[in-house]
Amino acid sequence: MSHSVVTVQQAAVIGAGTMGRGIVMSLANAGIAVLWLDNNPQMLEQALQVVAATNAHNVTLGRISAEQSAARLACVTPVSDYAALAGVDLVIEAVYENLELKQQIFRSLDAVMQPAAILASNTSALDIDAIAAVTARPQQVLGLHFFSPAHIMKLLEIVRAGKTAPAVLGAALELGRRIGKVAVVAGNCHGFIGNRMLASYVREARLLLLEGAYPHQVDAALQGFGFAMGPFRMYDVVGIDLEWRARELAGKGQNEPTVQVDNRLCGLGRFGQKARLGYYRYAEGSRQAEHDPEVDALVLQVSEQLGFARRAIDPAEILERCLLALVNEGAKILEEQIASNSHDIDLVYLNGYGFPAEKGGPMAWADAQGLADILARLKALQAQFGEHWQPARLIETLAAIGQPFASVQESRV
Repeated sequence: MSHSVVTVQQAAVIGAGTMGRGIVMSLANAGIAVLWLDNNPQMLEQALQVVAATNAHNVTLGRISAEQSAARLACVTPVSDYAALAGVDLVIEAVYENLELKQQIFRSLDAVMQPAAILASNTSALDIDAIAAVTARPQQVLGLHFFSPAHIMKLLEIVRAGKTAPAVLGAALELGRRIGKVAVVAGNCHGFIGNRMLASYVREARLLLLEGAYPHQVDAALQGFGFAMGPFRMYDVVGIDLEWRARELAGKGQNEPTVQVDNRLCGLGRFGQKARLGYYRYAEGSRQAEHDPEVDALVLQVSEQLGFARRAIDPAEILERCLLALVNEGAKILEEQIASNSHDIDLVYLNGYGFPAEKGGPMAWADAQGLADILARLKALQAQFGEHWQPARLIETLAAIGQPFASVQESRV
């Protein structure tokens, strides 16, 4: 197989939910013809209306001309079966996060698609190798993790499976550039780069609630550092119920102490901004998060029931624990070669997670502190809070030779 880069002339998207809509718009807005399939014809019909309405709104705002709007809509064609997708160069599956369902779709695609076609999954955490394994073309399979809303968010995590061919990776990077995304290649692990780091950051934020802080205090400290929004405000925007439902479906994780506040909020129907009640309350038609004493009372109750002795927690400790959790996990990602270099990790955090631009990203921020300093601070946290804070080996190594994360370059390529 030659390593010339495949140019995607025609793509297909499977799934007409929120992610599917955003991905279709990303492609069509760049002039790429898209076939769109969903097993529910009504859902597809509604999704096409949403795309048309979004374009009309952009014309009203003067962002695009009526001609541009018409050209974008002309790029999108609904289809009713897999056979209709046989001739496309790339198909992006964007159904909900369920491995068996995705595997079933990939088997169907593998049976009908032309041999050179690339099969991509828009998953935020599932095992791409397990998806590739059900096809006869694992070298043609990769992850394209778009961020919601996909037609607006700049980040695209391209997930390289164990067998993904270099030419396929090249085609995905080229597509990312064409649709105006900041594309970063990630290796295959749970959560890839962004969500794997987010999990450690959010775990600290939730522990801080149990130990004595309140959601508005945690968010204020991180927003004070320059984040676009703190973790609890972020959960209100994306929907607190998404992870809650995922835990229910998986049948695991619901008993973890750190998610008990979320579970209680969801039990009360406080799913976030969409419900006008979450960690905060929202006035009708407003996105303004208002402090809700009822949530503080609930946090207090949950932490006492779990046997935590609450204490006053200052903004400095909130920042220290949340930021160093990100940095330590980022170091492990670099060490495991899930990311090619520290700059890629920073790009993910700047473009997908609202890290303050002037700080350069979590790894650049750590380099500016000096890794010997970061190591000492992690060891202090380890002494106070336990083995979970064990510093990544890479931090020990770099601190010993006085080198920054920026000096690490992937050796495999």
